[in-house]
Amino acid sequence: MINFQSAQSYNRLPLLPPSREQVETLAILRQESRASRALAELKGLSRLLPNPAILVDALVLKEAKASSEVENIITTSDQLYQALTAKNQPIDSATKEVLQYRQALYTGFRFVKERGFLSTNAIISIQQELEANQAGIRRLPGTALRNDRTQEVIYTPPDDPDVLQALMQNLELYLNINAEDDVAPLIKLAVQHYQFESIHPFYDGNGRTGRIINVLYLILQELLTEPILYISGYIIRHKTTYYRLLQEVRTSQNWQDWILFMLQAVEETARQTIDQILSIQTLFDQTVEQIRREAPTVYSKELVEVLFLYPYSKIEYVVDKLSIDRRTASKYLRAVEKIGLLRSEKKWKETLFINTRLFDLLKE
Repeated sequence: MINFQSAQSYNRLPLLPPSREQVETLAILRQESRASRALAELKGLSRLLPNPAILVDALVLKEAKASSEVENIITTSDQLYQALTAKNQPIDSATKEVLQYRQALYTGFRFVKERGFLSTNAIISIQQELEANQAGIRRLPGTALRNDRTQEVIYTPPDDPDVLQALMQNLELYLNINAEDDVAPLIKLAVQHYQFESIHPFYDGNGRTGRIINVLYLILQELLTEPILYISGYIIRHKTTYYRLLQEVRTSQNWQDWILFMLQAVEETARQTIDQILSIQTLFDQTVEQIRREAPTVYSKELVEVLFLYPYSKIEYVVDKLSIDRRTASKYLRAVEKIGLLRSEKKWKETLFINTRLFDLLKE
């Protein structure tokens, strides 16, 4: 039986929810309204692209890279796309970890879409795929969060297995049950993210798992239909503030500044993603017109979609999507390269065709 009383008595990390007075100030409500409008606009615009997977795949990879950078796991967009496209080439450990993040996010996305809820077991599965281990929720004491520079212990998360189980069960209820008197979902987003990071249930991968949960929660609440909002880039730009405000909730219950930070992250990231959707759509239309004009014998909308779905493309992708033979697919790609829309590179034993303008846009 889950002992909620023992968890509640762990006074450094009370059960959810916090009081409405703490998380529903006038400043929070005003910022929540702005963030909600931006998110609603993004949800509507995501249907604008000819193939939504163009945006989803690109942004999932971009988020995987950014979220991993928060944990000082550094790779490049070029290395990531090469690793996804060129078979059998060696992959460095940082790139491999980022690709594991990508796969873990897709695992969580499928779970939420199929089941309509987000369970503790699903969160464990996400972390296990992320870290490529089966360690599960912590059962041994000794975990402490330290200042990277001074190594001073700044926070010791709960380590009693029964307390961890109770806190995770409480978090699961908070994520999945919407009471009539609940605060707005975006406020709950900030609250649940703080709680998960403070529970710190795993030996490794808590930060990245928590950032995956953020976007899954938005889908769970039907604020988005696809995983296309990622705030890790915002966190990187404001990393010191992010960790300071997390700590201020723990030490002085400063919920307002923490929630405002997360709401501002949602608003800014949504608006950036809206701009990116519009830029991708403009570039798609320009590419269609240029191929029609300068290489009309190879033009088809399906070909252009392949070049946008796979910024690093290759012959077999065109063969598969257009149902043509390899010789014809090669001819198509070389024709598009000739008019300056692709750049070919030999990687390992394959030739990759890079949609350079799209790649540059996605890197921004």
